[in-house]
Amino acid sequence: MAACWRGLVLPTESPSVAPLPLPPRAACRVAATSSLLLSALRPREECNRRRSAGVTRSRHHGSGCGGEEGIFPSPKSPLLLPRPIGVRWWRQKGPVASPGAMGEKMMGNVEGDQVATGRSETRSKKEVLAAAALTVALATGNRVFYKLALIPLKNYPFFLAQLATFGYVVVYFSILYFRYHAGIVTDKMLSLPKGPYVAIGLLETISAVSGMAATAVLSGASIPILSQTFLVWQLILSYLVLGRRYRFNQVVGCLLVSVGVIITVMSGTGSSVSLRGTEIFWTLLMINSFLFQAADTVLKEIIFENATKKLKGGSVDIFVVNSYGSAFQALFTCLLLPLLTKLWGIPLAQLPAYIKDGTACFLNIGSLSHGCEGAPLLPVLFVLVNMAFNISLLNLVKISSGVASCLASTFSVPLSIYVFTLPLPYAGVPSPLPAGFLAGAAVLVAGLLLYSFTPPPPGDQSAAAPLLPHAPAA
Repeated sequence: MAACWRGLVLPTESPSVAPLPLPPRAACRVAATSSLLLSALRPREECNRRRSAGVTRSRHHGSGCGGEEGIFPSPKSPLLLPRPIGVRWWRQKGPVASPGAMGEKMMGNVEGDQVATGRSETRSKKEVLAAAALTVALATGNRVFYKLALIPLKNYPFFLAQLATFGYVVVYFSILYFRYHAGIVTDKMLSLPKGPYVAIGLLETISAVSGMAATAVLSGASIPILSQTFLVWQLILSYLVLGRRYRFNQVVGCLLVSVGVIITVMSGTGSSVSLRGTEIFWTLLMINSFLFQAADTVLKEIIFENATKKLKGGSVDIFVVNSYGSAFQALFTCLLLPLLTKLWGIPLAQLPAYIKDGTACFLNIGSLSHGCEGAPLLPVLFVLVNMAFNISLLNLVKISSGVASCLASTFSVPLSIYVFTLPLPYAGVPSPLPAGFLAGAAVLVAGLLLYSFTPPPPGDQSAAAPLLPHAPAA
């Protein structure tokens, strides 16, 4: 402390002013303040020499060489300290500005940044929860409206599938056009490599074709059960491809979710599920269809991650991914049209007549309108809800993970079963609630809670993470 000044003589009109006594803890602060004061009063030549030499100073410790810095009085001290122009000291609360006070201010800023980061994480978790809840609701509506849409189009399911496939291209690119002119979608987003979008279209087409082929042979009760392999594939691929590491409670939670769905579905079938004989091949084909579907979801996660790097912290708009992915899916659907029509039992030569009759039933006009009651309202509602579901699902993949989107979609299975126990228009007599519905739903919810629980690290008193968190990276 000997090297620090113990007092400072202030320039006043009266020469009898005594040195200002200072406590030991403030001595070094005053010394640094005096150094700043002397550097602030340097001549203009010294300032020009420092500028030409490329010497810069921070705004809070300026050299007094003009620009954005100047000399301003402190409201609680006769000292003149260099401060940036525009800083209103007379409105600032707290101790006298000094190097020590500046340090305290910096510490306060660090604490403020930590609070802001915590609030940002809270908002992010709330955003994931809201997106997951919306996805569950839309997934439930998608399942319900699909069955309702098949009531008037029961003889034209292939027409409904192609209406949705090619309708996506028109709607998605229309939305993309308006978002581009609104400045939401940029040229850099559109200039990203199209190879991954081609792969998305191919994977979705292969998944649809293999699923159609297996559905035509397997029993209706086995399909919802086999669909739970999608969650298993999702965990495996995200582990192998994305390098994600899941905790034991997350893996067990996912398995409980699948078990809960199986209990719910099996309790309402009233019959056993047989996987013997020739059905083994079609069972494996159905499982492989969900493998392609899981690979499609993982590929979309990779697209978002790579886009963040290429766009320097930005993110590609979900309608860019949806639009190009749907366009290439429609292209591959056209290329595989002979195979698709064969799987649906429609001779390729009769496809134009089939499309014509399906259109007449969809519009509910002409001689084929008998038995098409509910069209076009129910099919249009299904297409709209299905588009909204796909958009919400991709948004959840973007802000969270593919596993979270899979869990949200899976949660809609028991909800849709419950909805069909309610009186619905054109649906006839409501189905009774399955005997094991509550047990299966309880297991499913327990699995979701177990997956979402994140034990705090040692010494951390923070609460568990909210539902459907992003899986931790390796």
